[in-house]
Amino acid sequence: MHVERTFTVARPVETVFDYLSDFSHTEDWDPGTVETVRTAGDGGVGTSYRNTSQFRGRRVELTYETTVHQRPTELKFRGTNASATATDWLRFTRVSDDATRIHYRADFEFSLLIRLIAPLVIGRKLDALADETVDTLTRALLHQA
Repeated sequence: MHVERTFTVARPVETVFDYLSDFSHTEDWDPGTVETVRTAGDGGVGTSYRNTSQFRGRRVELTYETTVHQRPTELKFRGTNASATATDWLRFTRVSDDATRIHYRADFEFSLLIRLIAPLVIGRKLDALADETVDTLTRALLHQA
């Protein structure tokens, strides 16, 4: 399963990249995130985070790692636990000196049992969450100095 959105924010590409490269900021812009803590690394490739999210009333913990860090054009984070893998991929395009187009894609892979029921149980909710994420991410970026 995946969700994908492209949108533009009135912020310079370097500002957008620098803010989003710190995955602990998901607390500000990801509506499902309860807490994200950096557990190792300097923010570049190999940096790890412990993320706790809540979805449909259930708390889930994933260990994320930065797998791509190409300033200012691309970030990729991979989160895993015993039953799921989530990959967040962000690509950035300079629209002007003060505007950035963000292409966001989140891929979800589940264990066999969850994979069979996921489309029925979470499919539409995931799309709604992606739309909400665009709104909260845009607001968070607009409030950056």
